[in-house]
Amino acid sequence: MSDQRKQILQMLAEGKITADEAEQLIAALDREQSESAPPRASDRAKPSPKYLRVTVNPVSSRGSGPGQVNVRVPLQLLRAGVKLASLVPAPVIGHANEELRRSGLPFDLSQLKPDQLETLIEHLGDMTIDVEQPDVQVKIFVE
Repeated sequence: MSDQRKQILQMLAEGKITADEAEQLIAALDREQSESAPPRASDRAKPSPKYLRVTVNPVSSRGSGPGQVNVRVPLQLLRAGVKLASLVPAPVIGHANEELRRSGLPFDLSQLKPDQLETLIEHLGDMTIDVEQPDVQVKIFVE
């Protein structure tokens, strides 16, 4: 029991305040303590994600498909990569984009911006991307 509660009960016992007044003081004290109390674990926001995870698992054990893959990339590395990409000269980015296209990834590195990466990370925090094919199951998520 807090000292303030004890004081209220002491004043009530001594007849300095009525029972109704004591009840009002205790209710006010409870409101004040609930407003200043630290949030409970269930009220706190989720911690910000630190890793991008990509897992690939074979659906069947026939051995003809790809093996199991479990990649965990620190998001700080992705953030740094996006910032570094903005420092690369345009002709070099053009060559990199061409190589990506030849490899089957039609991706334009000049279009990737840090705020877009943060938005993607924020949305991935609330969802998991599942890709199911006949041979494998792919999951992409942040943790």
